[in-house]
Amino acid sequence: MDPVLSVQGVTVRFGDHLALNQADLSLAANETLAVLGPSGGGKSTLLRAIAGLEPLAAGRIESLGVDLAPFPTHRRGLGLMFQDATLFPHRDVLGNVMFGLIMKGEKRENSIRRAQAALELVGMEKFADRSVSDLSGGEAQRVALARALAPEPKLLMLDEPFGALDRPRREELNEELRSLCQRLPTAVLLVTHDHTEAFALGDRVMVLREGKVEQTATPTDLWRNPASPFVAEFLGWNVTHDAQGRVAAIRPDSITLTCELATDQERATVVARTFRKNHWRIRVETVSQQILEVEIANSNSERTLGVDGEGLAIGQSVGVAIDPGAAISFPELPSSHNSNKH
Repeated sequence: MDPVLSVQGVTVRFGDHLALNQADLSLAANETLAVLGPSGGGKSTLLRAIAGLEPLAAGRIESLGVDLAPFPTHRRGLGLMFQDATLFPHRDVLGNVMFGLIMKGEKRENSIRRAQAALELVGMEKFADRSVSDLSGGEAQRVALARALAPEPKLLMLDEPFGALDRPRREELNEELRSLCQRLPTAVLLVTHDHTEAFALGDRVMVLREGKVEQTATPTDLWRNPASPFVAEFLGWNVTHDAQGRVAAIRPDSITLTCELATDQERATVVARTFRKNHWRIRVETVSQQILEVEIANSNSERTLGVDGEGLAIGQSVGVAIDPGAAISFPELPSSHNSNKH
């Protein structure tokens, strides 16, 4: 069966700037692909190109084997949702969800039925007659999601949909969205800069850098086996290099700090520590001037031989033990890579 979405060698230019560089992806029905990357990496440009909002310099975009090039945005079978809900203030909740259906020529009775069904999907059926000005930020985003789902699109595209909300509300809506995606036959393409969101929602995660796809993998495989120094560092691994240009990466949770220096360890100084609920993030600088991030779980204080993250002090001298079996080696260091960037 042809994929719901197939992007083949898509390139987008803004003048001399290469915003997308031969991007490829494939998305099946009932699959969620999270597109992750730094600001300016091409994530939103990819979404807009698929929607027909940006012209292609090269490449092809297909849905179920059909070339989408001749079709305008409203005829591509897409549901679009952005960070800003952009609801119509002069329409009530139901009217907002119905709007796209009516514009497509649906009869009013059918539009009401489908809009009510979409509101029920997102738990907003009791808000149908409410003015959108009375909605909270999370409620407004639920309405925007219902509006995107009402036409029953084969592909739902979300651009930082909950980025403007506070963390607890964002996590709540992400859980609801994940449950919804699993129940619907719709394919979902999600753009986000948030690692947690990408890993929680994506069946696969695609990392974009400067318009080019660096890696696409399941969340677990991406975390365990980054394909490049950039992906490793972007995900929070420690990336180091030697004078010969050889590059190695090690996860922060694979480094042990000790109070006593063993013969096979390097001495380091604690330069920063941050409490993150279920773990401490400790930054140390080794005598060879490498900056390493170390993650210490609160329930695993033996990792520091009796000194937990809270007990470590800025300026304290510690030993650094790295499990060689947990490190990944890369052949060479790209010239644009900065090993001290975190």
